[in-house]
Amino acid sequence: MMEKSSIDIFDENYATITQKIASAAQSVGKNQDDITLLAATKTVDVDIINHAIKSGIKFIGENRVQEFLSKHDSYLSVNKHFIGHLQTNKVKDIIDKVSLIHSVDSYRLAQEISKQAVKHNVVMDILLEINIGNEQSKSGFTAHEVFEAVEKIAKFDNIKIKGLMAIPPVCENPQQNRPYFAKMNKLFIDIGAKKLDNSSMEILSMGMSDDYEVAIQEGANMVRLGTALFGRRNYN
Repeated sequence: MMEKSSIDIFDENYATITQKIASAAQSVGKNQDDITLLAATKTVDVDIINHAIKSGIKFIGENRVQEFLSKHDSYLSVNKHFIGHLQTNKVKDIIDKVSLIHSVDSYRLAQEISKQAVKHNVVMDILLEINIGNEQSKSGFTAHEVFEAVEKIAKFDNIKIKGLMAIPPVCENPQQNRPYFAKMNKLFIDIGAKKLDNSSMEILSMGMSDDYEVAIQEGANMVRLGTALFGRRNYN
């Protein structure tokens, strides 16, 4: 039997995922259109990414600055996000090339994004990354720190806080992440209720290939899917 091509794998997965997103959204009284599907494209070839864009993918997210820059000029028209850990010295390389940075995990990083945004005369939308499982191996604001962080970061020039992002602990059963997603949604709602200047809780980015349906049921309106869309890849 002929092995399936990467394009065939994507086509099959995309059809399945759109159905699952619609079902998960419907189960909590939402519409499929309420959920943004972002394709996480780490190690995915540009020709496959462009096929995905032609097929209807409107948002892509890259994890590594160097890889993103190597692909950037070859992308078809698409909304580009940066979703990986971002070093302060790399901000200048992407500040004018992405529309949203998901992984703002410190005051210092936000400060550098503001500095570079002013320098490049752009306004950068950001999400604050929450270490919702309080894991030592992960960066991000704790649930207690984020309220003060929003107030401080919202004062920076040329930055707009658009919401929150999280990667919960790795679990064997996606249902085990439900409490983390629920806690994120509560933070999202509570921060939004404060109606702080320059902070609009519009995007709750959580849920990946193994747990996106649970995340949607607990309030996510943006999910970041890589393996579920493109199949297993080599992450070396």
